[in-house]
Amino acid sequence: MSAQQNRLGFVVAGLLLGILVASIDNTIVSTAMATIVSDLGGLDKYVWVTSAYLVTEMAGMPIFGKLSDMYGRKRFFVLGISLFLLGSILCGTAESITQLTIYRAIQGIGGGAMMPIAFAIVFDIFPAEKRGKMGGLFGAVFGTSSLFGPLAGAYITEYINWRWIFYINIPFGLVALAFIILFYKESLSHAKQKIDWWGATTLVGSIVCLMFALELGGSEYAWDSTQIIGLFAGFAVLLAAFLFIETKASEPIISFKMFSQRLFAFSTGAGLFYGAAFITAALYIPMFVQGVFGGTAVNAGLTLLPMTLGSVIAAQLGGFLANKMPYRYVMTISAIIFITGIVLLSTITPDTTRTMLSFYMFLTGFGIGFSFSVLGMSSIHGFDMRQRGSATSTMSFVRSLGMTVGITIFGIIQRNHFASGMSEAFAGSDGGGMMTDNARELLSPEKRAAIPQAVMDKIVAALSESVSITFLWSIVPAGLALVCVLFMGNAGMKDLIQKEKGKQTPLEEIRGH
Repeated sequence: MSAQQNRLGFVVAGLLLGILVASIDNTIVSTAMATIVSDLGGLDKYVWVTSAYLVTEMAGMPIFGKLSDMYGRKRFFVLGISLFLLGSILCGTAESITQLTIYRAIQGIGGGAMMPIAFAIVFDIFPAEKRGKMGGLFGAVFGTSSLFGPLAGAYITEYINWRWIFYINIPFGLVALAFIILFYKESLSHAKQKIDWWGATTLVGSIVCLMFALELGGSEYAWDSTQIIGLFAGFAVLLAAFLFIETKASEPIISFKMFSQRLFAFSTGAGLFYGAAFITAALYIPMFVQGVFGGTAVNAGLTLLPMTLGSVIAAQLGGFLANKMPYRYVMTISAIIFITGIVLLSTITPDTTRTMLSFYMFLTGFGIGFSFSVLGMSSIHGFDMRQRGSATSTMSFVRSLGMTVGITIFGIIQRNHFASGMSEAFAGSDGGGMMTDNARELLSPEKRAAIPQAVMDKIVAALSESVSITFLWSIVPAGLALVCVLFMGNAGMKDLIQKEKGKQTPLEEIRGH
């Protein structure tokens, strides 16, 4: 193996570690929040800890993607890792929920830089015939970490200490930082351009308003309250201002010209709907297992392993197939399998065996896994090095937006059906009202032991039905993802491979620097 290949191996390892810690941090905190709040206090600010990370990560994605196109990827990837590590260290030392919220925001800024730039770097440094393999590898890591987060958070919280869900990022992040600094020799083909500050400001403002409206609505404030209506109004106004500014800016943060490319437009649309449908399985399968079958949060998290296995296999397979056939063909297979898995999950009941549930989950994970690698490649297809950062960051941003909106919408559906089921089961008594707010907590092993079996059966039936109905509704975005896929056209990685034959490849460009 040549020195050049060794160097590229270290670069890939650094990028993979960066994606691992950034994507796992989206979910690892969720299962630890009850313990964190009991330790730090501040139950009224519970929602802000998650929101702070998501807001800054989502808002930062398109901005850092654009900046990496303008001034180079390496400096902003290194900045992202550094901010993420700083935020992780600070989070582990937090003494109040307010401090933790601020530190999570710093983490989110770092994550917003790392995630999209990593995919752009892969397209920069590898020729077309190797991008499918690399895309599959990166997609597998992203999918694994997204699903593994809740289990890791539950295990660390239960057996070590919640502060280590942040400290564990440090060794991985430092290794990633060292590999990128020492081994990534960047191509110099970047062009300095004017920064669209007004676009960046209105984008960040609109995302902040939307995120807090979705997070606070129905929990801290009623959906028809002045606060929530005001946040949605602020989102609408700032979004309209952002869209207007982007049509006038010479170098917009999100270029609408990119959406004139058919493949990019429908790949991004598919990413939005995949994200919205996928998040339901990641959230509600553990709730179903813990609440219906019984067990600890760690045991419930372990039930995601079949889905993780399916997504890892499919991400790798998707990268391989993308080199052989058009993206649309690969993603059509993906969407059909994904919809089948979601349909099967919508049939689960307390009588469903663990074996059948595992099969349904593997099928769902296998369907979603293709999207982790193939949509990342198709969204960058056809763009040169000066646009890939913007393209991949826009895709990451839209997928995250889909997941965030999906969490809110399907959360409302599940809670409402659970409350309705409890009301029907305990009609004429107040036994159901006290159990509708936090199903996961009330169905923990300790709580279950104190509930009479007749009452427990009613609670289990209500919870099971609410989860299956939620999956039934999630068929809608899964179906819309298929519609987007069917309009992606016939472009594929083979086109780029043919185009690059006889030309200097990105790998050869790097050898020259």
